[in-house]
Amino acid sequence: MQTGAPVCVGIDPVYERLPRSLRAGADSADGPDARDAADALLKFSLGVLDAVREHVPCIKIQSACFERYLWPGVEAYHKLVHEARQRGLIVIGDAKRGDIGISAAHYAAGCLADPAFADLGTMLGPDALTINAYLGPDAIKPFIDLATEQGKGLFALVRTSNPGSDTLQSAKLDDGQTVAQATARMLADLGAAPRLVGRSGYSLLGAVVGATKPDDIAALRDAMPQQILLVPGFGAQGGQAQDLKACFKPDRTGAVITASRSVIYAYEKTGGDNWQGAVESAAKQFKEQVASMLRP
Repeated sequence: MQTGAPVCVGIDPVYERLPRSLRAGADSADGPDARDAADALLKFSLGVLDAVREHVPCIKIQSACFERYLWPGVEAYHKLVHEARQRGLIVIGDAKRGDIGISAAHYAAGCLADPAFADLGTMLGPDALTINAYLGPDAIKPFIDLATEQGKGLFALVRTSNPGSDTLQSAKLDDGQTVAQATARMLADLGAAPRLVGRSGYSLLGAVVGATKPDDIAALRDAMPQQILLVPGFGAQGGQAQDLKACFKPDRTGAVITASRSVIYAYEKTGGDNWQGAVESAAKQFKEQVASMLRP
């Protein structure tokens, strides 16, 4: 899909912030039932897909927003993944999973794989998954094995956009590297295996580097030459367009910029009944900001 910029819209739906017309049970003293809430999140998210699909090639779905509603929410999440892929969008499952040994293999099968169960028909899993790199290489390997087998991708946490990440990720090691830099080099080594590198020269093992950490981006880009960077934090979290150039290589490849709340809740600023129109306008503006920044 050609949309003009390497951008991704994050779908992080919160029931209380949905347009009122979608919130069944909103006036109930006890709040919505789990099924009502999950259905509302799915309906909203499908509306977001249709609003942004002409402007962005990729979406990132936050699984936690759905999982809080237990099995109705998990079902809604997987339906959304499938529907997004059916619409031709690249889908990143934002689950940040991580564990050791067989548990990591279970997470990979449940969160990344295309299901192989007869009763699920042609159900599709996401194209890529966010994972936690901080358990080390052996915890990443089961995800790599499945991604290689099914032609999928991974984005491992390296430098996250939350303020508290500095406590750990900026800590200095004996060799002078920060913890984030050491993690980046670990991913660069893991991802350099020939079976993981495609014709573009990039590895299926990418990295998450937050837009709110501009002082670190250039060094991490240099440390991970074969990693595609997934860059959250643009917009509502404070990441600015001028900070993003360092995420890219000189040929303007190598990164995907993601915005979530600033796009999917754009209707909160505009008011009115046309919430999808507001979301579409915000997605288009986001795309144009990144495209303008990348122009020579």
